[in-house]
Amino acid sequence: MLLLPALPIIIPLAAAILGVLTWRIKRASFLIALIGSLAHMAAAAALLLETLAHGHGVLHVGGWTGPVGISIVADPFGATLALMASWSGLAAIIYSRKSVDAARQHRFYFPLISVLLAGVSGAFLTGDLFNLYVWFEVLLMSSFVLLSLGGAQRQLQGAFKYVTLNLISSALFLISAGLIYGYVGTLNMADLAVRIANAPESIHTPLLIVGALLIFAFSIKAALFPLSFWLPASYHTPPLAISGLFAGLLTKVGVFAILRTTTLIFQGELWLTNTLLVIASITMLVGVLGAASQYEFRRVLVFHSISQVGYMVLGVAIGTPEALAAALLFIVHHNIVKTNLFFITGLVERVRGSTDLHATGIRGLYATSPALSILFLVTSMALAGIPPLSGFVAKLAIIKAGFEAQAWLPVAAALLTSIVTLYSMIKLWSEGFLRSPERPGQEHHTHHDLHAPAKVNPYPKLPLSMVAPCVVLSLAAVAIGIFAGPIMLICNRAGEVAFDRAAYVKAVLGSESAELLRDANTINTDQETSSHDVPFSLPASEPAPSMPEPTP
Repeated sequence: MLLLPALPIIIPLAAAILGVLTWRIKRASFLIALIGSLAHMAAAAALLLETLAHGHGVLHVGGWTGPVGISIVADPFGATLALMASWSGLAAIIYSRKSVDAARQHRFYFPLISVLLAGVSGAFLTGDLFNLYVWFEVLLMSSFVLLSLGGAQRQLQGAFKYVTLNLISSALFLISAGLIYGYVGTLNMADLAVRIANAPESIHTPLLIVGALLIFAFSIKAALFPLSFWLPASYHTPPLAISGLFAGLLTKVGVFAILRTTTLIFQGELWLTNTLLVIASITMLVGVLGAASQYEFRRVLVFHSISQVGYMVLGVAIGTPEALAAALLFIVHHNIVKTNLFFITGLVERVRGSTDLHATGIRGLYATSPALSILFLVTSMALAGIPPLSGFVAKLAIIKAGFEAQAWLPVAAALLTSIVTLYSMIKLWSEGFLRSPERPGQEHHTHHDLHAPAKVNPYPKLPLSMVAPCVVLSLAAVAIGIFAGPIMLICNRAGEVAFDRAAYVKAVLGSESAELLRDANTINTDQETSSHDVPFSLPASEPAPSMPEPTP
C-alpha cells in the first residue's frame, strides 16, 4: 500500500483533530482516541509485516523523491517501535478512563495523547534530520501540556524542568542540523550517509565534532548520564497514566535517534561508539543506585528508567546486528514492564492512598489485595531480569552481545545493575506488600512521608479499565520470556536491516547512491588496512626489487 508508511502518523493526527472538534460531546474524545489507537495499532502491525518481508517501506511525500523531498522510511526496527507506541497509547487511554479526573479529560487530554503518539511515530519513521526535529517538537509540546495539565504547583515545577532541558536539547539539535547542512548540503539521512562517507578529508574532523554535538542533544532526550537529572524531577508529578506512557515511550525516541546517527550517518566511528559505551555503563550504575536509595514507588521507577536506558544504549553502541537486535528486544521489554509498573502503582495508590513506604497504612498489601500483589511481583521480577520473564531474555541478549564484542567493563556494569535492580524491587515488595501494618500508636512519620496518614481501603473495588491493561501487560512480560525464540527472530531481522545502511540508501535514493556508499566504504577499508595492518608491505601491482648480482 502506497500510504502504509505514513499511516501510523496520519491516524493519530486525525484522531487528535476529531477529538478537538467533538470535545463538547460526552465521551466523544475518549472513544475517538480509543478507536484511533486501535487503527494506529493495525496500521503499525501491517507496516511491520511489510518491512519484515521487504526490508524497507518508503514514501516520498508529494512525489518528490529524496534527497529533495520529504521521505518517510520504515524498516523493521522503526516499524516495531511504531507498533510499540500504538499499544502504549491504547493501554494509557483505557487506563485513563477512570484514573484521570474529569477536569483533565475536558481539557483535551485524549487528543493530546493522540498528538503525542503521532509525534513519537513520526520520529521513528522519518527519513530526514530536519523532520526528526519537527517530530521532536510535536511530542515535546504535547508532553509538556500533559505534564502541566491540572495546574498543581509540583506539576508546573516538574514541567518547567522538563521543557527547559528539552528545549536546550532541541536548540543543540537544530544547530547541529544547520552545521551539517552547511558542510554537506543535505539533511536527508540516506543522502547524509553517502555524502559524509565521500566527504573530503578537510571536513572530516569538523563533521565528527558536529556528530558529537548531535549525539549530545539526543543524549539529553534519552536521559543519559550526566544529562538525566530532568527525568526524576518531572515524571513523578503527573497522573500515573501519563507517567507510565512517558516512561514507556519518550526516552526511546532519543535512543532511536542515537541509533540512526551511529549506524546510518556516522557508521564506523569507533571513538563515538566507545564514548557511548562508557556513558551507557555509568548511566546504568548511577540510575540503579538512585533507585536503591528511594522509598517512594514512583521515584524508584523513575530512577530505574534511567538505568534501563543504559542497557539500550549499550546495545546501540556495540553496533553489531546481534547487539542492535538485543537493544530492540530490551526496548520492547522495558516499554511493557515499566509502563505496567507505573499503572500498578496507580492501583496501589488507589487502594492505600499513598505510594510512600514511610506512610502509615501502606504496608500489608498482600493481605488485602493478593491479586494486585502478584501483578506487581511478576512485573517487578521481569524488570530485574528473573527467568523466565521478559527481562531475563532481554538482558541475556545484551550481555551476550557484550561478550562477543569483548566489552568486559560494560558487561560487568550491566550485571551489577541487574543485581541492584533486584534488591530495590525486593525492597518495595517486602516493605509495601509483605510487611505487616503497624499497630495504632506505633506509627512514625519522617520527612519522606508526603502522604501520611494513608487512606486505607481494606476491600478495594478497582475499575476494570485500570486493572485490564495491567493484566494484559503482565501477561505480555511472561509471554516474551516464554516465546523468546520467535520474537528474537523478528528482532534479528530488524537488527540486520538497521545495520545494512547500503540497503537503506538503495531503498531511499536508488542503486547508484548505494554503489557510491559501497565504493567509499571499500576505499576507507583499504586505507585503514594499508596504514595500520601491513604498514611496510609493497603494493601488490609492483614486484619486489631483486637483489643485485655480486660482482665476480
